[in-house]
Amino acid sequence: MFYTYILYSESTGRYYTGSTEDVEVRLQRHNAGHTKSTKGKGPWRIIATFPFETRAEAVQLEMKIKKRGANRFLKDIDFEG
Repeated sequence: MFYTYILYSESTGRYYTGSTEDVEVRLQRHNAGHTKSTKGKGPWRIIATFPFETRAEAVQLEMKIKKRGANRFLKDIDFEG
C-alpha cells in the first residue's frame, strides 16, 4: 500500500505534501530534519492520508495537490482534519 500524505506545521502555518509506503516513518524523518524542504520548519503533524494500491497513483495525487496547493486542495474536498 502506498500513501499520499499532507503534513502541517503549526509553527509556520505551512503544508507539505509527499508520498510514501510508511507514513509514520516518513513523519519521523521530517520531524528529525532529514528532509531538506521541511528541515527547521516543524514540528510537523499528519493532517490527511490517502491510500493507493500503486506508487504511481500516490505520486499522481501528490503532484495534483502540489500544483493546486494543499490548503486549496483541502478546501476543495471540504476536508475537516
